Amino acid sequence: MFDDLAASVTFIQENQERFLELLTEHLQLTILSVVIGLLIALPLAVIASRIELLAKPLTWLAAIGQTIPSLAILGLMLPLLGTGFVPSLFALTIRAILPIFLNGYVGIRATDPAIVDAARGMGTGNAQLLLMVELPLASPVIFAGIKTATVQNIGLATLAAFIGGGGLGDLILQGLAMVDAPVLLAGAVPVALLAIVAELGLGRLQRVVVPAGLQSATQ
Repeated sequence: MFDDLAASVTFIQENQERFLELLTEHLQLTILSVVIGLLIALPLAVIASRIELLAKPLTWLAAIGQTIPSLAILGLMLPLLGTGFVPSLFALTIRAILPIFLNGYVGIRATDPAIVDAARGMGTGNAQLLLMVELPLASPVIFAGIKTATVQNIGLATLAAFIGGGGLGDLILQGLAMVDAPVLLAGAVPVALLAIVAELGLGRLQRVVVPAGLQSATQ
């Protein structure tokens, strides 16, 4: 095992340009999918929390979407968008939307009605209530959804290699095809390290973004 790890480091050193290109693609797939997913999911969560008629179908679709295998989503993209980076990004964005939407909806809906009534009694409008009361109180749960989506998509981005989307999954597929453990580990180990770094980094960011009094909600 240690020999394979050492050989994988040697492989990366000898193929730095290609490795950095695949690493960049992997990071682009992950970051873009989570950012786009956040921009779509959070407004949907707000709408669902405000319009009861839309809440059930949207949460139902999100829950069902969580059960669909990622490879199946990638497969569905083939006849629609073909192969490459764009369909991979589209599929990963769908995966990112689901946990962020569900967490956002639950977080907003869980706001204490007494706090909402008190804010309205002070003359707070709908927009102020959302921005100054509900979203700050829901921020621990929302942030947990963002962390879930990010760490999840770091792993799922390896599947983009199946449809030519690039990323470190290319090395994993190459290693599997050639039965070459060092090449496989050259893709798999960095993905695992990225997931760990993302978890720790977002944990630190959470302490900055989430109000101090609510930190325990996601600890």
